[in-house]
Amino acid sequence: MAHGHTHLHGPDDQPTPDGATDLAIPDGELEPDALTRRQMLRNAGLLGAGAAAASVLGGDTRAVAAPAQQPTRGGFHWLAGDHHIHTQYSSDAIYRVIDQVRHGRAYGLDWMVITDHGGAQHARIGVEKVNPDIRAARDALPDALVYQGLEWNIPGAEHGTVFVHPGNREVSVLKQFENDYDGSLVGAGAGTPQNEALAIAGLTFLADAVRTQRVADALFLANHPARRGVDSPHEIRNWRDTAPTIAVGFEGAPGHQAAGIAQPSGPGSGRGFYAGGPSADSFPGYPPESYRTWGGFDWMTATVGGLWDSLLAEGKPWWISANSDAHFVYLDTAARGPGSDFDANGFYEDPVRGVAPNTGGGDFWPGYYSRTHVGARKVGYAEVMYGLRAGRVWVDHGNLVEALDVRARVRGNKAGVPLGGVLRVRRGEQAELAVVLDPAVLPNWAQFVPKLARVDVVRGAVTGPVVDKDTFSAPDTRVVESIDVSGRTERITLTHLLGKVEEPFYVRLRGTDGNRSAVGAGGAGVDPHGPAIDVLGDADPWVDLWFYTNPIWVLPS
Repeated sequence: MAHGHTHLHGPDDQPTPDGATDLAIPDGELEPDALTRRQMLRNAGLLGAGAAAASVLGGDTRAVAAPAQQPTRGGFHWLAGDHHIHTQYSSDAIYRVIDQVRHGRAYGLDWMVITDHGGAQHARIGVEKVNPDIRAARDALPDALVYQGLEWNIPGAEHGTVFVHPGNREVSVLKQFENDYDGSLVGAGAGTPQNEALAIAGLTFLADAVRTQRVADALFLANHPARRGVDSPHEIRNWRDTAPTIAVGFEGAPGHQAAGIAQPSGPGSGRGFYAGGPSADSFPGYPPESYRTWGGFDWMTATVGGLWDSLLAEGKPWWISANSDAHFVYLDTAARGPGSDFDANGFYEDPVRGVAPNTGGGDFWPGYYSRTHVGARKVGYAEVMYGLRAGRVWVDHGNLVEALDVRARVRGNKAGVPLGGVLRVRRGEQAELAVVLDPAVLPNWAQFVPKLARVDVVRGAVTGPVVDKDTFSAPDTRVVESIDVSGRTERITLTHLLGKVEEPFYVRLRGTDGNRSAVGAGGAGVDPHGPAIDVLGDADPWVDLWFYTNPIWVLPS
């Protein structure tokens, strides 16, 4: 966790004319922030002749970069955060904004997004009423980055985080977006082509809000994508292709990780509350096991050669995250304030001290269990959003790993390309993957020091665009090396040889405490010891810890 934040953009900051849109000014004469903005607009097809960067094959993802600053680790500040947090302004939650932010900061988070549920009361008054509480939290904890967002009921699909850069128009943009494009408000929940088109229109609205500088930036990530099976592969591809600078990824691991703790000690459900099955709106191609988590991770991410890998094999930058989805915290004793009338007020009264611990709560406090680590050049609102968009992200559960730096590089070179990047090499040149990993040395919040046992290298061929947008497999992706690191407590340095680069490919990492493993869906030749399916009603999250990284592509030229 980084301390002593040195570059916090104030909540009233708005973009000012910086030359980014004046093509008469060469790139080399722009300030770093202006150059980043120009590249973002180019990649979105909103400036000059540039087309949307739907694939790394059409451009280098390093074009979206944060401004330079003195690095802290591997050239970046690695800032831990959570993009999915609920408060008393959600119809099914309880806590104040300051409660969530104080806990998140205490548990090591640098940035958080408040994402109360989209709906009638929230769109009418909640999105406005929560804003003063968010601003107050920014003032009370100035070393925490607190974004305002919402949980979007995606037309024709599931839920998603939408959030914007702080500014004078954060409320007006979110309010208009919610009223016009929230599926629950406009009756667009069913999986019809018309509703799917409305989701695309919502993402286009966000891109236009950035282009016209109503807000400095906006991002969307799909939440718990496999939980109900309604996020079809073609919808995910269409989101990414339509708005590649806005739609950047999904939850690799959902929140609600305490939900699998067995009764009577816990809720006795599935981790993430993944406990259901298909409905009429579910994508019919998904297998029954997709409605469960695997080592706490969503099936789309946990399956080697599965849906996430099918996107990466196309060359699509599509990133994973992990978060709390905190509504009611496991074993917390708070109760809703007396006299609450959510329908009338758009919020519940402030929580009060209760009596019995809540064994039915499926959530942990932000930062307590799930963390999304973002590599940022500087510490600030814009820089975290740049890092998320660039895919400089790794995630972990239970503080399994203290720090991680991964680089793809030409063999023998010290410099390399970080997570989310593209390494371009001469055809036939030797490449390697360099990993520097700090295992946990302090107890986590369950009061034990987690032990990393194994690191897996996953590699997949980049085969280009698919013919069928409902493809959710990548048959050329597999675990190519498993490295035993059990018993190691000091810094671990690993080098994986990628060989002569003749064809394009990507590489990503995962790691585990080794307590629960199973042969993956593709068989032992693809994934000999991947995560095991979580047992419904008996899945202690603390005895099954994993970390995952986003990919790096390696392309010959």
